[in-house]
Amino acid sequence: MRKLMICTALAALAGCASAPAYDARFGEAVRQARSAMTADPQAGARPAPAAGIDGQAAREAMARYQDSFKTPPPVITVINAGGPAAR
Repeated sequence: MRKLMICTALAALAGCASAPAYDARFGEAVRQARSAMTADPQAGARPAPAAGIDGQAAREAMARYQDSFKTPPPVITVINAGGPAAR
């Protein structure tokens, strides 16, 4: 019984010793994706406005988006959309 316990403990320790170091690059994929989506990382450091949508247009777009949930578009009924009924 003692041999079995020693072998089990050694096997468990051997498994832990061969584990790769995942923490060394933890979050690297997220940082790469975020930097790939950023058009101009230095935009806030310049006094000129950044290229893109301005504040008023962004506010109006968000208002229209939120209003679309209050009054959704009417449902369109499609009759016989899949062709003849399967037999």
